[in-house]
Amino acid sequence: MSRIHYKNYKSITLMARRLRKDSTPSEELLWEVLRGKKLEGYKFLRQHPVFYRIDKEGVEFYIADFYCSKLKLIIELDGPIHEYRKEEDKERDAKLKSKGFFVKRIKNEELTDVNYVISTVREIIKFCKT
Repeated sequence: MSRIHYKNYKSITLMARRLRKDSTPSEELLWEVLRGKKLEGYKFLRQHPVFYRIDKEGVEFYIADFYCSKLKLIIELDGPIHEYRKEEDKERDAKLKSKGFFVKRIKNEELTDVNYVISTVREIIKFCKT
């Protein structure tokens, strides 16, 4: 979720809390794998605001499904709605990458093989550590 020109950080925090409360089943499943430093000892946050522009006019940010600040790694779970938002996702990913973030998109249906997703995320962690 991208928002432009917010000046009130409290509203951003409330938005993120609401998204955490209304998590999808796929997000809950992946969260069980990532929470509590379970994966390679890295701390992940769920539905966390990531800012990529802050100036006097406001902020431009994105609420990442999962975020590891130490690795600057964003993991996005893409449900069916993302089939219609490919250009928007591509533009946002490019902005985030230009700020040094690594973005990995995982389709919800890939979570039917949780072990595959876990191994994929482990490979990404290795890549981000270098």
